[in-house]
Amino acid sequence: MQASILDNHRMAAEPLPPEKSRVVGPGRTMTIGVAEDLKIEVFDRMEPLESEWRRLQRDSFTSLHQGYDWCNAWVRSHGHPLAVLRGTIAGETCFILPLEIITMRSVRIARYIAGPFNNINNGLFAPAFRDHCSTEVARSAAEAIVRALDGRADLVWLQNMPFDWRGERHPFAALPSVENQNHAFQLTLAADMEATIRQLSAKRRRKMYRNQCRKMEAHGGFEHVVAETDAEKAALIDLFFRQKAVRFEAHGLPNVFRPDDVQAFFRNLLQVAPDGCDTPLQLHAIRLKGENEGKIAAIAGLSRKNDHVICQFGSIDERLVPDTSPGELLFFLMIEKVIGEGTAIFDFGVGDQCYKRRWCTTETVQHDVLLPVSTRGRIASAGLQLVTRTKAAIKRHPALYAFIQRFRARADGELATEPGE
Repeated sequence: MQASILDNHRMAAEPLPPEKSRVVGPGRTMTIGVAEDLKIEVFDRMEPLESEWRRLQRDSFTSLHQGYDWCNAWVRSHGHPLAVLRGTIAGETCFILPLEIITMRSVRIARYIAGPFNNINNGLFAPAFRDHCSTEVARSAAEAIVRALDGRADLVWLQNMPFDWRGERHPFAALPSVENQNHAFQLTLAADMEATIRQLSAKRRRKMYRNQCRKMEAHGGFEHVVAETDAEKAALIDLFFRQKAVRFEAHGLPNVFRPDDVQAFFRNLLQVAPDGCDTPLQLHAIRLKGENEGKIAAIAGLSRKNDHVICQFGSIDERLVPDTSPGELLFFLMIEKVIGEGTAIFDFGVGDQCYKRRWCTTETVQHDVLLPVSTRGRIASAGLQLVTRTKAAIKRHPALYAFIQRFRARADGELATEPGE
């Protein structure tokens, strides 16, 4: 099999004769093409890779969910075994895959760290590797990953990966995959709020905003606040958890924010100092004046990396000013604010909901890449593909989906009453 020599400066691939040695010279030349060119190392701690990790995460292609601080916050709160993969060719780092090992029905699964709360996963890939990663190279990398995790995992499950993101094709797009049942929704931001809402129904948006402000003023007014101090952050995140619990219970839905380790994860994120405009979690809220002085009508959590903002969660107090749609109002105010701070994408995250379609101009399809490591993993892979396709079919039927969610919520409540819970 013929390999290729990849020069990061020339950005061109040329044939590499079999007798020619594979080296990395002063020009940071990278050799790729066959599985034996790629060395995979498995780390059970994040710290040895921090410097390389933070260097790779600066790339706008990389999701903030693979950022070092995001992953570290989850690791500190959950303690799952880690299998962080570093792929190198002749000493040059090609990629880092931040994985953790969980066990589901006796199957050891390697998945992205913090997977259940990640909206988009890309891994961390060097730009030169992305630019020149052919189908053959991707398959060679997959084979090397499987060999490296033999004995540690039964299945590698890389969820929620957009194969086309910000004008680039994902280097692992050629690997075995299934379309994820959830799509993600984004709003492309223009130079100002007026130009941004012009992509939507601008007249309707302006009218709704004016009506919301007028109704708010009739109740005594409001202000858009961002938590700055530790005390403000702690108070708002605690209130968010309470508001969300009330809403989940009222609608018969399972409360994914109830576990202590999940709440600890978000509190850990709030402790990370912002890096300029970048932050793993920032809390926004609408605080009321007048008759409801000081009460919080709506809360949202935003994360930012470079020019990409993701709304991680939101909640409202349905008892307060329900005629004003405070959640919609908060979205308007947050989007207007981040436009002024140089943001290009406001991401509403995964999950198809009506309010997202009202706001968004882009729907992003995501995929799950499945790499079986063992026989048990091959069986699990087939089962997960079937489950994913079934979920997608169920979500196309809202009544059936609502029934299943109510059933899950009842089961969730029963588990909460068990001794020791």
